[in-house]
Amino acid sequence: MTKRTRSLWLVATLATAGAGPVPAAAEEAAPARALHALFDEAWAFALQEDPLFATAVGERRYDDRLASMSRADIERRAAQTRAFRERLAAIDRAQLTTVDRVSYDMFAAELRDVIADFDFKAWLMPLNAEGSFHSGFARLPAEMPLASVRDYENYIKRLRAFPRYADEHIALLKDGLASGYTVPAVVMDGFDQTIRIHLVDAPEKSVFWKPFESLPASVPAGEPARLRAAGRAAIVEAILPSYRSFLDFMVGTYIPGCRKSIGASELPNGRAYYAQRVRHFTTLDVTPEEVHQIGLREVERIKAEMLEVLKQVGWQKDFAAFLDFLRTDSRFYAKTPEELLAHAALIAKRMDGQLPSLFGRLPRQPYGIEPVPADLAPKYTGGRYSPAPIDGPRAGMYWVNTYNLPSRPFYTLEALTLHEAAPGHHLQMALTQELRELPVFRRNAYVDAFGEGWALYAERLGLEAGFYTDPYGNFGRLTYEMWRACRLVVDTGLHAFGWTRQQAMDYLASNTALSLHEVRTETDRYIGWPGQALAYKMGELKIRELRARAEAALGTRFDVRAFHDAVLANGSVPLDVLERQIDEFIASREDRAISARRSP
Repeated sequence: MTKRTRSLWLVATLATAGAGPVPAAAEEAAPARALHALFDEAWAFALQEDPLFATAVGERRYDDRLASMSRADIERRAAQTRAFRERLAAIDRAQLTTVDRVSYDMFAAELRDVIADFDFKAWLMPLNAEGSFHSGFARLPAEMPLASVRDYENYIKRLRAFPRYADEHIALLKDGLASGYTVPAVVMDGFDQTIRIHLVDAPEKSVFWKPFESLPASVPAGEPARLRAAGRAAIVEAILPSYRSFLDFMVGTYIPGCRKSIGASELPNGRAYYAQRVRHFTTLDVTPEEVHQIGLREVERIKAEMLEVLKQVGWQKDFAAFLDFLRTDSRFYAKTPEELLAHAALIAKRMDGQLPSLFGRLPRQPYGIEPVPADLAPKYTGGRYSPAPIDGPRAGMYWVNTYNLPSRPFYTLEALTLHEAAPGHHLQMALTQELRELPVFRRNAYVDAFGEGWALYAERLGLEAGFYTDPYGNFGRLTYEMWRACRLVVDTGLHAFGWTRQQAMDYLASNTALSLHEVRTETDRYIGWPGQALAYKMGELKIRELRARAEAALGTRFDVRAFHDAVLANGSVPLDVLERQIDEFIASREDRAISARRSP
């Protein structure tokens, strides 16, 4: 609990312990007590129901188990979520503080979307183009803290639980096949490779064996041999057969049975489902049609800036020829994975040195850089940030995809690094974890429109910090911005307007300098994850709009460091909440200036 919650519970204890009539202040605090009690109960429920999530956020009580994914348990969780929503509706929001009203609204939106996911049967499609439960589980050896005998025993119990966990997911996928809820067949091309990579001919070659290669000194002498034997047996008897069964099911049954249509609108009740996905991922009351038009306008604006770069470098041919030049000239590509990682590391450290000029408050958690895991890399995006618990034994991690090096250009690496590491995802997410005054669910919340909007805005901050001095690097930045603008057009095109996969790929390929490999993997990502791609540009546009508003209102009093601190001050929030935050920030700065002028 937060200090605030503990103090409220103390008031409740005194009031029921014969302390006389309840004071008016305690009566006024009753809605807050009920709200925080609900937050605590719902958080405890989430941790117990999803043990892997619990481990990821630093809760170790459930390290020996995996979630139940049976249909009955999914329906039970949905019923509990509805009960939480009823209890929330009974709390008088008007009597809450400003901070608690924000938490109330965020919790209400989270409950609404969880229930919508259940009602739209999204749980029958627990996979996308990048992977599924099997690829998430493969991160366990790197993400589960292993420092004691008990830790290793819990890890082995999880390996032993995997067959049941896999069978339950397969049962859901079978139900999806029977009822018409499947992902499109086109995004399943190559999916089998994410499973095959785990079918090794010896347990020591498995990613799940890695924790047994070198046990920490804190494990007493004599125990390593026993733990290694138990781990080896678990991999041979539980992990390998389950991955084999999953592969056989996917190749023999699921992939051949996937729907041939592409758009989410083609699912049962699909148009309503996609409209809900648009609202969820943008946190705005906008329609697919409105988003599509915003995207077209942004594409036109960014294209004009890109053409200016062509003039700057003296390019004499057309735009398409310039894109082909960027995709094929060897100067723009690393020869080894180590070279690509070294370039990314240098960019990251250069930006770390500039952060104090842009922020008044910086996180204490560091981050590292490593390749995208091999089992994910072939169908994965160019990079991603992998967060870590702030008090845990590992840092956050910026993943760089070193697979297929001719598809990983240097000219987009500055924008990618600023997006995924700092001042993008790492900085924002690490700072959020330090907001101890917020309810724990908010410290671990991730609102896509805010988080991805901030990370795209962070790419642009490189202009203020001395990056993109090379015109090709600046074109790479514009390519990344254009990519996100194209997403507004492509995602809505695919899911609301009947676009084909080829139509989407052609649109991306003709407007950005993304490699053709990345064009394909990104298109499949949008097909398999409806609406998520809209978060980036819609969020960034709102943050830029709010910055322009603050600059206009404050004039010479505008302080970029104070503005950024204000944007990040309340963690990951919906865009309407962010707008209120910044309006309050502007008003407070104006009031301060008025007070200063009135002082003698």
